Amino acid sequence: MKKKALSLLLSTAMVASLAACGNETTPATTDTQTADNTTATEAPATEAPATTDAETPAAAEDFTLETLNIVVDGTLTATVENGQDAFKEQWEAAVSEKLGHQITLNINQLDHSDYSGTVSRLLTTGQPGDPDYPDALIMSATMLRQYQTTGLLWDMADAYANAEFQSRVTLPSVNENMKDNQGHLYGFAPTYGNGCVTYVKKSWLDAAGMSIDDIKTFDDYYAMLKAFHEKESGTYGVIAAGYGKLDEAPYINYMPEFWQGAYPSFYQKDGVWVDGFQEQATIDALARLAQGYADGVIDPDTEEAGTKQAREKFFSNDQSTSEGVFTYWAGTWLRTLTTNMEKQEVDNDLGDDRLVQLAPIQEIKDTWGGYINREAPVWVITDDQDGSNAREQAIFDALLETMLDGDKVQTLWTYGAEDVHWSTKAESFTTNADDPEKKKDYEYADGEFHLKQAPNDPNSVWKKNHLDPVLVIAPLTNGFVDNDELVQAGNKFFTENCVDAPAAASCDTLTENEATLVELKTTLMNQAVTGEITPEEAIAQYQAEVGDLAQQIVDELNAQ
Repeated sequence: MKKKALSLLLSTAMVASLAACGNETTPATTDTQTADNTTATEAPATEAPATTDAETPAAAEDFTLETLNIVVDGTLTATVENGQDAFKEQWEAAVSEKLGHQITLNINQLDHSDYSGTVSRLLTTGQPGDPDYPDALIMSATMLRQYQTTGLLWDMADAYANAEFQSRVTLPSVNENMKDNQGHLYGFAPTYGNGCVTYVKKSWLDAAGMSIDDIKTFDDYYAMLKAFHEKESGTYGVIAAGYGKLDEAPYINYMPEFWQGAYPSFYQKDGVWVDGFQEQATIDALARLAQGYADGVIDPDTEEAGTKQAREKFFSNDQSTSEGVFTYWAGTWLRTLTTNMEKQEVDNDLGDDRLVQLAPIQEIKDTWGGYINREAPVWVITDDQDGSNAREQAIFDALLETMLDGDKVQTLWTYGAEDVHWSTKAESFTTNADDPEKKKDYEYADGEFHLKQAPNDPNSVWKKNHLDPVLVIAPLTNGFVDNDELVQAGNKFFTENCVDAPAAASCDTLTENEATLVELKTTLMNQAVTGEITPEEAIAQYQAEVGDLAQQIVDELNAQ
């Protein structure tokens, strides 16, 4: 049954990836960031992992964890080139001290573009105990939904409930909401998900004689895009990583103004599961996108662009073929985008005011209520299905329990290695010392927490490692806070203007057929936006090809 489940996941991932987007602060992802999927031909196992009611599970202390193999994506920013060895060494020392025995940490950091596909291959070709088999790994909410019914993942509900960090959790709903109907918890989110906000170049607004405070409705937004497109030949209003990310919840976050109240996937509406792709709201959204494409306000590169291409074109030093608007991850990315614009010498006269954040337009407020806070990326632990929880509990204790210890280990996951990525020692340094316009001096007293120069770029200041200190569900207790005002402003703006994403749909038939549905929906969306077919024809074709399947999924979801 296990190999049958893996066969499905591998057949899907070999063609395209449901990459963990991390929040790309990262993400991510998260981040995000995923590619289209193709038909899955074999159903996964639907049984939960075997229970152990007939025997008493072994305690964690009966299993000595000597090696911990983890698989991560780009949300761990302490990469091999960026101080990962120091992070690993300090983690091993801190965790071994806590647990009383040595643990070797092996980090397998996969390429972001095919994360899901590589994960599937790792799980297909190995088993717990193999040198390359992951003990724990990062998954997106979409990946978790696909894997949690296969028997591959450990139910950590009891371990989570009894974790020491529970006494410091400030956002309990993040993980409570991930439990299935039987109370099983197959993934652990140390942070809430974060989401996207719309960034606008201040210089482009000024050139158009506009103020961000005047952009309140879709008509205002569209007029702004048209003004940016008409700024000069070759410029566009907006770019995104796809007209919609139909393989990555929350699907609409990269073009929220166009999608407004549409949600082109299965979601609960007034307590009832529906197929949002068939709703009139999706037809209306496709019509708005098609008009934007026809008017030239949407950069045509959007159809094929990944997140990297989209953001690099946005802050490119060649602004004559760029765009004025880019919707992307909140918080840390306000600093990252601003820093990249500075490196590309874009609007240097504006300093940290290069970008302004657009409050949700009225149509978004009237439907969702704000920008969407996505479901969080999670850590999962693989289940060896030996009838004992000893190995899995030991992994939880070493990795997840310590990750939120509030002090030394959590600081490693949050900021990286001491005296490599951050320090409390007296220090002064200068970035861009050879450029009078960019030169910036930093000076810190002994005992003052601060971030250091990035190991692989002495002209940049390090930002964070894996955990965003603002998004974490159990805050640090040692007082270490990054006081980057731009990051703080970005996080504050998002939390004041966001609502939680709809809960992810999960049922056997959806898991078996999601790749097919995503591929079809993405094709129809692109054809509708570019004018090959009308939005009405797109939905009609969807209903003709998979309408019965979609209804079966809706019925199955509502019967749970």
